[in-house]
Parts: sequence; C-alpha cells; structure tokens
Amino acid sequence: MTETYNTIISEGQDEIVEKKSRFIGYAVPVSTEEEAYAFVERIKKQHYDARHNCFAFAIGSENTLLRFSDDGEPQGTAGKPILEVITGNQVVNICIVVTRYFGGTLLGTGGLVRAYTEAAKLALADAGIHTMQLMKLVSITTNYNDSGKVQYLLSNSQAVIDGTDYTMDVCFKIAIPADEYGRLEKQITESTSARAVLEVTGEEYR
Repeated sequence: MTETYNTIISEGQDEIVEKKSRFIGYAVPVSTEEEAYAFVERIKKQHYDARHNCFAFAIGSENTLLRFSDDGEPQGTAGKPILEVITGNQVVNICIVVTRYFGGTLLGTGGLVRAYTEAAKLALADAGIHTMQLMKLVSITTNYNDSGKVQYLLSNSQAVIDGTDYTMDVCFKIAIPADEYGRLEKQITESTSARAVLEVTGEEYR
C-alpha cells in the first residue's frame, strides 16, 4: 500500500466568466466510479439549461481509474484539461465538473482549454488538497509503573492517542504513521524492558 496520497475531504466550488460565458467548477470527494457518475448526473440536473457539463475524475491511489468527458465541446478542450488539473496535482478520489453557460461568443480551442483549466483549478483550490497518510492502529498494554514512560514516548512521536483504558493494566489505543511504527516499537520495548506489549490491530488512511 502506498504510504501517502493526495485527495480532498470537502467539496469546492468557484467560477469564472470568459467573454460572457460562465464556467462553474465543482470538486467533490468520491471513492467509487458510481459515486463520480452520480455526482455528474446531479450537476446535470441542477444545470439542465447549461450548454455543457464537462467532467473528469480519478479513483484509487494505486492503479488509478481516470475518466473524462468533453460533453459536446470540441475534443480535448474540456474534459482532458480538467483531468490534467487533477493529475498535475496528484489528487485521487476526486470528481471535478465544470458547467458552461454559453455567452454567445466563441472562445476558440485555446480559450476553452484555458477557461476549463482555470475553473477546475479554482474548484480544487476551494476544496483544498489533503494528504492522507497510512496509519497503523496499535494497542499498547503496559503496567502502571511503565505507563508514564510509554506516555512520554508517545507524546514525543507522531502518534495520535485515540483512547486510554485503565483496568488491571493501562492500554493505549494509538494511530501512528506506518513508517514511524518500527522506531516507536523499539523505543517502547527498550524503555520498558519488553514489559509493554504492542499489537497492531489494523491500518487506515487519515
């Protein structure tokens, strides 16, 4: 699994006007091809009176699925520029739709490429790019005497403490970047003379 990838975690929207043509860009997080197409249909219904609703999306951090559509614009002037904004920023699990209301003046191939690119960039900027990191979920069980040492090491690491249970022993539930786990495991094992027990319970992106 890749250790980091870029995505968006909230929706973004912005627009530009070019020679009276209005270009409205929408960026949304999606996790499947079905979600992407459903969003495209939602925008098409919302802007049923628009001349074009062009889109591109990228799904999956590995073997990424890429799709785009010019939706009636000259080939290569809309969907591909939108996709290039996505791939140029190395963003995945995203769908960008740019709606165009024709203003009566032809923009030419270069003008269309620039307008669709700019609208897509603005929508992406409004959403904000978030780097997701692969985290190991770890349970650390230790006695009360060693719990202070463990807590100190956790506070000086990149670990996030999701919860602490105080029973016969102390159990810390943490998430830590996958590439940092080995170092933390070594530190805790050495500082507690292997009395603390670390168990990896899963992995997730955050």
